[in-house]
Amino acid sequence: MIKNAYVRSGFKNENLILTVLVIGILMASIDSTIVLLAFPAITQALHSNLSTIIWVILIYMLVTAVAATQFGRIGDLFGRARIFNSGIAVFTVFSFMCGIAPTDITLIIFRGFQALGGAMMASNSGAIIADTFRREKLGKAYGFTGMGWNVGAMLGIVLGGVITTFIGYRYIFFINVPIGLVLFVLALKYIKDNSREKEKLDLIGMLLLGVSLSAILYSGVRIASVGMNLLNILVLVVGFLLLLPFYFREKIFANPVIKLGMFKNKVFRNSVLASMFQGLGFMGVAFMLIMYLQGVRGLSPFSASLLLLPGYVLSGVLSPFMGRFSDRYGARLLATLGLFIMILGILVYFALTANSTVYIVLIGSAITGFGGAMFWPANNSAVMKSSEAGRFGTASGILRLFGSIGIMGSFIIVIVTATLAIPRYLAFEIFVGTSKLIGGVTTSFVKGMHFSFIFLIAMLVIAALLSLTRGNENAASYIKK
Repeated sequence: MIKNAYVRSGFKNENLILTVLVIGILMASIDSTIVLLAFPAITQALHSNLSTIIWVILIYMLVTAVAATQFGRIGDLFGRARIFNSGIAVFTVFSFMCGIAPTDITLIIFRGFQALGGAMMASNSGAIIADTFRREKLGKAYGFTGMGWNVGAMLGIVLGGVITTFIGYRYIFFINVPIGLVLFVLALKYIKDNSREKEKLDLIGMLLLGVSLSAILYSGVRIASVGMNLLNILVLVVGFLLLLPFYFREKIFANPVIKLGMFKNKVFRNSVLASMFQGLGFMGVAFMLIMYLQGVRGLSPFSASLLLLPGYVLSGVLSPFMGRFSDRYGARLLATLGLFIMILGILVYFALTANSTVYIVLIGSAITGFGGAMFWPANNSAVMKSSEAGRFGTASGILRLFGSIGIMGSFIIVIVTATLAIPRYLAFEIFVGTSKLIGGVTTSFVKGMHFSFIFLIAMLVIAALLSLTRGNENAASYIKK
């Protein structure tokens, strides 16, 4: 079993460790969105088309989701610091490779490997925090990592616009190289493992889970992209069927990828499910707003992102304080209240019309940002506090998996909803900011957007109910620092 390697050296390095983790998460988060505003430039430079280039962002989300639990478990067995530090190296190398990619296909392939590095960091960062900090400081620590993830997602859009406009799209990848090199040196110095578990790795279980998730998520994206056809349905069915042998494999294997007994803990189960439904609801709203601002109001992708930025900044600033509050009073009520505040913020968006002031977006964004600051650190803290000490990496990976499924699901929901009002090709062009709606189609899209908000709010209501009924964190299995 991995010991409290980070703690044995005392707490003087806590802030340095947290700084390295936050920068790593920030870097991985930025690259999940930084390509959004660069699609037109990349398409032109690489002589590609939108249906191909869209996979530059989709492959990142797909690989991150599939690899999360795998690298979380590997971190439990071979050292979380080893996997996190290796992730920095992989991410940095393939950021450079993305920058020099000569074709659209090679760029997509390199983005896949870059995402592997991001998954290695994201799936082990939460476990390293659980090993490093005293239980009563976990919420505060997760507040800072939540700040890194959420600020990074929106900062990626802004940086993508600035760098692509004034320097060139290749530098959205090159910018990671010097940061990654410095981060790697700091990580090697401050984030270390003194021991590791001696268990057999469940390679067959990892393969079954990886293929199953890949098939399900890939088919979902394809159905949203090109519609229902026999091949997409077949891939989707195969993906779900593969979950059966994975389930029975995990039941009998001594050291499974996912210890199914973890889900018997109501706090853990409800918290990871709340993360998934929160992602389904909230990220779907953000995607839809981007399409509204670009397609209906005619704003550039960069200007549209600036209207959403204040909410993310507010969330980032408040997250550490809310995390500290959850340490003192518990995660359940704080996280649940945060979700209902996010719902309140979305209700504001119903005032948006084809001619309304766009500053309504600023108000809604500020309210949802405040709610997000309450939810993310509290929910993450609840997951880790309810996990077994030897399974922190697995727990962190599962949390990232369910969150990533939520984000990918939200993308699918938004594209499918948009295609009810406008042609599918036009929905993709609006999403990346290369087209604008005109005439009666604009009214149809706004009505469809309002309908989608109802569905997305329903997702957040489910998340709130899961959060409210999770119970209080039980630290019986947690190592008291």
